[in-house]
Amino acid sequence: MFRSLFERSGVGVATLDPHSRIRRANDAMLALLDRSTSEVRDIAFADLLHPDSRPRLRAGLDQLRLGRTGRLTEYVKVPRPDNAVGGNLTALRMQADARADSPLLVLVQVDLPTPACPPGGARSPLLSEMEARILEKVAAGASTVQLAGRLHLSCKGIEYHVGAMLRKLDVPNRPALVSRAYTLGILSSGSWPPRVRQEYVKSP
Repeated sequence: MFRSLFERSGVGVATLDPHSRIRRANDAMLALLDRSTSEVRDIAFADLLHPDSRPRLRAGLDQLRLGRTGRLTEYVKVPRPDNAVGGNLTALRMQADARADSPLLVLVQVDLPTPACPPGGARSPLLSEMEARILEKVAAGASTVQLAGRLHLSCKGIEYHVGAMLRKLDVPNRPALVSRAYTLGILSSGSWPPRVRQEYVKSP
């Protein structure tokens, strides 16, 4: 079962030693990190991720390693030659006890990058100015009530705009919306608070 999971296409899987260094990574993880086996072996896993993701992940892996939590889930970004891609990371201890020397199992699932200009000349969806502002604040963790207060809209108005973006980007919920927006390059990977790149905003 473990071997089947490790080799499963589309899910990046790595085993880490007690110091969170990579012992082994499957082909999907190597492709995601754009590295070879020799380039990742004995490297701290967090060091291979985008700088924005490193502090939280290091702290979370330490808590997991010390048995202070049984499972770690994080949204992380992985640097790519053209842009960062975002996805969901899950980490578990490979032994049931809470010993500090227990190895860890890490799984990462991301949306594969989609070209901004796919064949046929179609561009990624353009957002209205209001949708762009809402997306930025959703990516920063704002709730519907907070968005309504900051943008002077009703909660129903916020939900309407969010629903429109879910349909445009063909995703089921807000976390997936943010992940897809980073994957497509709509949200700039190097800025905080999150910013929508201007080329993805409709001209007035």
